[in-house]
Amino acid sequence: MTIALLTTLTLSPAHADDIAISPAGLKAIGAIDARFQSYNIEMVEVTGGRFWKPYPRTARAFDERDRYSARPPIDLANSRLRLLAAALSPAYLRVSGTWANATFFADAPGKPPPGFNSVLSRAQWRGVVEFARAVDAEIVTSFAISPGSRNADGVWQPDRAQQLVDTTRALGGRIAAAEFMNEPTLAATNGAPAGYDAMAYGRDFRIFRDWMRRAAPETLILGPGSVGDSSSPSGSGITTRDLLAASGPGVDRFSYHHYNTISPRCGGHDDPAQALSEQWLARTDATLVTYQALRDAFEPGKPIWLTETADAACGGGRWDRTFLDTFRYLDQLGRLARAGVQVVMHNTLAASDYGLLDEATFRPRPSYWAALLWRRLMGTTVLDAGRAAPRDLHLYAHCHPAMAGAVSLLAINTSRRASHALTLSDPAERYTLDAARLQGAIVRLNGKRLALTTEGRLPRLEARATPRGTLRLAPATIAFLVFPNAANPACSSRRPGFQRIP
Repeated sequence: MTIALLTTLTLSPAHADDIAISPAGLKAIGAIDARFQSYNIEMVEVTGGRFWKPYPRTARAFDERDRYSARPPIDLANSRLRLLAAALSPAYLRVSGTWANATFFADAPGKPPPGFNSVLSRAQWRGVVEFARAVDAEIVTSFAISPGSRNADGVWQPDRAQQLVDTTRALGGRIAAAEFMNEPTLAATNGAPAGYDAMAYGRDFRIFRDWMRRAAPETLILGPGSVGDSSSPSGSGITTRDLLAASGPGVDRFSYHHYNTISPRCGGHDDPAQALSEQWLARTDATLVTYQALRDAFEPGKPIWLTETADAACGGGRWDRTFLDTFRYLDQLGRLARAGVQVVMHNTLAASDYGLLDEATFRPRPSYWAALLWRRLMGTTVLDAGRAAPRDLHLYAHCHPAMAGAVSLLAINTSRRASHALTLSDPAERYTLDAARLQGAIVRLNGKRLALTTEGRLPRLEARATPRGTLRLAPATIAFLVFPNAANPACSSRRPGFQRIP
């Protein structure tokens, strides 16, 4: 559901370096899914196995050839993990990833049969279903497409996938949405049979589509779940255009993946000095433009979901668990909501360096606190925040999720040296995030360090009252401004709480 674009600007320069904010006049330009901000728990986390090895906490040398480390299955019953995930809900929980392409579903754990690399047991899947229920998350997944899932002619067979669907129902859960496979553009290295090409994908996808319509008509079909078609650094072996031409139409939501770069584990060599640059942050837009064009050509009108994203593929970059990546995290959400993308799934909730939570302790990292503020302050109605701001001041506006008429503005100052001024026409409640060290793990809210309480609970996120008039945003800071008395017409006719977008 999209609200017609209205072009009236209500942000205009008051002085040479000053932007006037009039929240009552911001116009609605669209709406996002209630579960817009979502996350991944990789299939290999659920089954246990070898996943991207986190960088050491100290500055000692890291052998980039030593990419993986063994890990036991994630404890989805952990009370802290559930508490922190529930605080981000409602959300989608995607259980997929490269390892899912060759995972065998079985009643009991054991050695995978030929043609598979790992086993997902019924008990482990029950843990996923119970976790999703406990934290108000809807399950999204994909299915095995490795040689073991095929007949003698190499054609994909849905019998294992059918068992997963049936078991989910028997456990009292449901699969809200599913992709056929994870990243078919990388099929040659993602578990598919040797020589797998676009024509084979097209044949298999049509089998998958027809089976899904019969077996689980309530489940949204996502696809193609591609990566690597734009200037994004992820290379690909098959183009999405070839895949879509071979498969024909048949998705309910058009899905894609995006990473700004790849981590040093896979050969990336990025400089953190560029992490706040427009060139770096705008990579989100460049990739979206590529997939919007493909959507328009092959699946016109279908809503777009970004089902896997983070700063760096292959486990995350060296600064992804620090405050420095929080700028990209929130800026990406703002850009994509403004562009009409309905769902964004961060990879991961709690694994390797790009996890919102530390994988060993489940303690929040800086981007988790940003995610929590987004969840509490940015609702589903997207407003036009204008285009008059300086290049390094990024502004995004939404209706507040719970206060009728209220407006929330996200202001991101990406300059490392310059401050920026906003002139507020109304008093606001301000939540400012900053850090003493951009590449540090400690983040402050209005000058106070954010951390769990001694009892392991979330702290109160207390706003600072800000009068109307000039507000100066310090360099390299992020501020959420809530205008409770804006009486914005686009935000006033809604019931408190999140809209559910069909």
